[in-house]
Amino acid sequence: MVVSGSPNGGSTPPPPPPPPQEQANKYGFTKPISLAGPTDTDLQRNIELEKFLLDSGLYESNEEAATRREVLHRLDQIVKSWVKQLTRQRGYTDQMVEDANAVIYTFGSYRLGVHGPGVDIDTLCIGPSYVSREEDFFIILHNILAEMEEVTELQPVPDAHVPVMKFKFQGISIDLLYASVSLLVVPEDIDISHGSVLYDIDEPTVRSLNGCRVADQILKLVPNVEHFRTTLRCLKFWAKRRGVYSNVTGFLGGVNWAILVARICQLYPNAIPSMLVSRFFRVYTQWRWPNPVMLCSIEENELGFPIWDPRRNPRDRFHIMPIITPAYPCMNSSYNVSASTLRVMMEQFRYANKICDEIELNKAQWSALFQPYVFFEAYKNYLQVDIIASDTDDLLPWKGWVESRLRQLTLKIERDTNGMLQCHPYPHEYIDTSKLCAHSAFFMGLQRKEGVRGQEGQQFDIRGTVDEFRQEINMYVYWKPGMEIFVSHVRRKQLPAFVFPDGYKRTRIPRHVSHPAERIGDDATKCYSGSVSSEKCIKRKIYPEAVGRDQEKPEKRASISPQRLECVSPESCTGKSGGTAQMSIECIEGVRLAGSTTKDADCNCEIKSSDALPGSGISTDVADMQISEPDFIDSTNDRLKSRSEVPNESGVVNGDKARDLALDCLESAETESTKNLSNCREGVIDTNQRLDKVCNFISRAECSDCVPSANTQTLNCEVSYFI
Repeated sequence: MVVSGSPNGGSTPPPPPPPPQEQANKYGFTKPISLAGPTDTDLQRNIELEKFLLDSGLYESNEEAATRREVLHRLDQIVKSWVKQLTRQRGYTDQMVEDANAVIYTFGSYRLGVHGPGVDIDTLCIGPSYVSREEDFFIILHNILAEMEEVTELQPVPDAHVPVMKFKFQGISIDLLYASVSLLVVPEDIDISHGSVLYDIDEPTVRSLNGCRVADQILKLVPNVEHFRTTLRCLKFWAKRRGVYSNVTGFLGGVNWAILVARICQLYPNAIPSMLVSRFFRVYTQWRWPNPVMLCSIEENELGFPIWDPRRNPRDRFHIMPIITPAYPCMNSSYNVSASTLRVMMEQFRYANKICDEIELNKAQWSALFQPYVFFEAYKNYLQVDIIASDTDDLLPWKGWVESRLRQLTLKIERDTNGMLQCHPYPHEYIDTSKLCAHSAFFMGLQRKEGVRGQEGQQFDIRGTVDEFRQEINMYVYWKPGMEIFVSHVRRKQLPAFVFPDGYKRTRIPRHVSHPAERIGDDATKCYSGSVSSEKCIKRKIYPEAVGRDQEKPEKRASISPQRLECVSPESCTGKSGGTAQMSIECIEGVRLAGSTTKDADCNCEIKSSDALPGSGISTDVADMQISEPDFIDSTNDRLKSRSEVPNESGVVNGDKARDLALDCLESAETESTKNLSNCREGVIDTNQRLDKVCNFISRAECSDCVPSANTQTLNCEVSYFI
């Protein structure tokens, strides 16, 4: 078993830094931007940063570290016994049974030495060629683990891009992968960094092995391991606080952040963590995506596994934020990133760069950089995805399946609205403890693309998009009765209480009171998305339905739906016709609907007519999903450059061309000022922009408490975006 012997989980002690004259060419494939070391001020600032990280509880206790080592040792014994059992059952000789072996490797944050308390351990089991993943690992070993008292929350995910089995062992979360190598006997000291381990194996096995191979390669390619670890621990903490840490949602995961930080360490080999954090944001706010981030040149091999190469692989040309793994076969580890999630991350990079500038000028403390992003104050409209199951055992795999497909909903919305409707998926899970059944919820912020004006009354009808998403979700091969998904639109003031800390829900401002923070005006809406000041007080515009304003303005454009609506109580929307499905619609505030006598914009209405809903004027025909080729982003002057203006169209960065291109980008990143940042209005939506929904509501007698509230329940959901 390969388990780190160092207290912080690192695989090797940090090597001594090479002499300055050797550093220019030792790390990475380009020269460093700067060989400067820390000043006295940098050293003091570094002490403050490390103290902040320690006070924030990012380091595990000695007791938890000992528990992790014990769990890994126990897991190693289990897989060895499992392989010997299979060897005996298949009629091998006694000597083969005695020699049969499997080993456990760690990778991810634990292998890199940046794990914190309570995080999971990424583990890889390497077994012989005659032990398969499909049957032996996901069936036989799964059943062995299921019968053990120490194992809880066992969840196999065989259909994932990297097949994995998730569970908790003595309370420690484990992600266990399996790789069957082309050996009859697996030696205890097998060297997985050697290319021979990749002979005669399939691609899922290659991807499983790559986690360990990449982690070890990263540690070899950074100038100072300890500085790398502290900086990475800091940046991961920042990303989680700002809501941009999640590979499955379309942001960046652990290996992505590790490669980005390692590249900064290569570019500033003598810098300490306080300097590296500042340089990180300085460089990546200027980075010209989709130019790739790489730690070394891409290696080709006679084994023939596909590598990231836009010249040969057309799909690679559509990756908009390529971050390339350093071990063969080199892959883009950030293929999940979409246009929307890249936009969100770039906003957060610019915000953090501004804070770091203030820290260097002694105008701010480190705590300002790590202020949490107030997601539920940033937008006026949200999609709520409720995930429901009969019990917690069913919810675990069902939630994992839905969460793994959420990024597809973002991509589909971008595709079907031509990028005009932007999504901000939030990677945090929320649980409504008041529900009797197992429940989980995820949210997405919605807003029209900034700077593009549409025609009055224009809608983005994404009914077909949501239906397509639901159809894909319902193809889950392990579906069981009780597994349901609800996709709903909620306004900011209608957000459920369970998304707020301690169940607190912001008090709604009376409509007849004009709050100073809600005054209309362009100046009042300019803010940095997620900035410290904006988190304390988000400036909004007055809602158009405020009392006293109806007489001053002409009547708002009515909904194009021809149905007669009648306000009823929420109770009247359920239980009719013996529990058959009833249609319900949420009255849109500020919009007077024909035939409606409503005075309360939050009331629920029953649709009397069964006529089909008219379209919004925008086609919802679903074509094959194609992601348009991304433009190069010139961050230094905030303009888009077409591919014809950028050299090296293929996107490949290798050799001298790579060095010239990278240095051209990075030297400007080091020298140009980033003081003047564009105003970010992503959290503000014009008052004449509206969301509408028409959804089928199904009352369930067997679990009525599981159905979302009247404001959010939907199976077939229309979300119309009024501009």
